Amino acid sequence: MRPGLMLAAAILSLSVALPSHAATVKVAVAANFTKVAEELATAFKAKTGDELQLSFGATGQLYTQITQGAPFQIFLAADDQRPQKAVDEGYGVDGTVFTYAEGKLVLYGIATDVTAGADVLKADAFQKLSIADPETAPYGAAAVETLKALNLYDTLAPKIVTAQNISQAQQFVESGSAELGFVALSQVIGSDKGTQWLVPAELYQPIRQDAVLLKTGENEPAAKAFLDYLRSDEAVAIIRKSGYEVTP
Repeated sequence: MRPGLMLAAAILSLSVALPSHAATVKVAVAANFTKVAEELATAFKAKTGDELQLSFGATGQLYTQITQGAPFQIFLAADDQRPQKAVDEGYGVDGTVFTYAEGKLVLYGIATDVTAGADVLKADAFQKLSIADPETAPYGAAAVETLKALNLYDTLAPKIVTAQNISQAQQFVESGSAELGFVALSQVIGSDKGTQWLVPAELYQPIRQDAVLLKTGENEPAAKAFLDYLRSDEAVAIIRKSGYEVTP
């Protein structure tokens, strides 16, 4: 083969071998889903080469950022209201809303043994109880529902320490700022820290966590690919082992 043809063949071979340019997808993620989202991001990158840029916070706070022009392409909320609201208000893509997980609420304690659950709350032998802001965080709203269902909200309200989001509610417990608090099961599942009480599901409304493709990601193949991946068997297995239910 002539030198010129050999060089051309080598360049062609190199161009075929090089991977296509990886994309970065910007995802707004409810704080309770932090550890799971990070694991999913690693698995998704291994599978596709595309990266997820994750931003965590309370669902209400993230939605406010979306309405103010934050460049998120996907919204993974901790409720089933704001993703549909995003569609209704022109920020989300119609037909892309689906439930990716159903959360579970737990009472969590470090300084206080909470395994007796409701009895611990009724004994009222603690100074501070942390919950996420019920106005912006669905798990905080579920905590309030639980206390009201147990007829304890009025009694314990003076002891409630309100966190910005569910991650901070956990931090309050682990730092000693509160002896116990309501968090998501996914945050403490498998942990050897402290004690937990799984709150009976009948004490609060189901925490259905919905996803939606935002208008900023409508023409981004990688964003659509991640939403497809989120419904795959591999992703569902990761979500389930992390303390969530997933309804097919």
